[in-house]
Amino acid sequence: MKSCITLSLVPSLRGGPWILWDELGAGLRKAADFGFDAVELFTAEPSAGKPNELTQLLNELQLSLGAVGTGAGKVLHGLTLTDKNRSIRQKAKSFISEMISFGAEFNAPAIIGSMQGNHGDGVSREEANEYLGEALNELGELASKSGTFLIYEPLNRYETNLFNRFEDAANFLDKLDTSGVRLLADLFHMNIEESNPSASILEGSRHLGHVHFADSNRRPVGCGHTNMIPIAQVLRDLNYDGCISAEAFDWPDPDSAARQTIESFNKYFGNES
Repeated sequence: MKSCITLSLVPSLRGGPWILWDELGAGLRKAADFGFDAVELFTAEPSAGKPNELTQLLNELQLSLGAVGTGAGKVLHGLTLTDKNRSIRQKAKSFISEMISFGAEFNAPAIIGSMQGNHGDGVSREEANEYLGEALNELGELASKSGTFLIYEPLNRYETNLFNRFEDAANFLDKLDTSGVRLLADLFHMNIEESNPSASILEGSRHLGHVHFADSNRRPVGCGHTNMIPIAQVLRDLNYDGCISAEAFDWPDPDSAARQTIESFNKYFGNES
């Protein structure tokens, strides 16, 4: 398993659930200094820094790119895959396609979270599921052809009314035509929606592709009441070898949050990294 930390390069979204907020070079150096294996990037567009800067920094610092987030497509541009307007749905797919290509340059998957959207406002649940399924099939195939995979993230009920529980999302992926989509187990969302997060991960493990490492209050693990022991045990039993990525608030400050995160990672997964 790889220790991974989030780095946002979108200053206007300060206060969101990303631990590091430095510019690219400073953020990557900080991640390396704290001992992380990888970084998950949140960017406004499918690029980061100057041409070749990301490649050079990752090589220099011996870091890998764990994943790229696509949420800017919604929060900055208002795009979702389930919008009632076909033109907006197409723009959403185009934005994600570009993010897939960006991440694939570094063997990193793209994550679909908030860009999945919702049903309502003229879109029935059945229509939303159809739109989402069509998009995941298309984008999952693109990711596969690009040498990586696509990550779909079930969110809590306050952020989407599509798929909130891990097993429900796994069942939805079972029906897709593509095998290029995997699931994200976000421990913050799961603490809201699952009665037993570790059991839910096990039940949906056939599609597990990424883990977001945050406590029940979305602070760094160790600052809430999540019972990490059974979750860590399930991930070890599954021989999960992907990223354990800290998408959490930078509480009480970025450096303290990064330090708390790597200490918690080492506590629960240190012998597996």
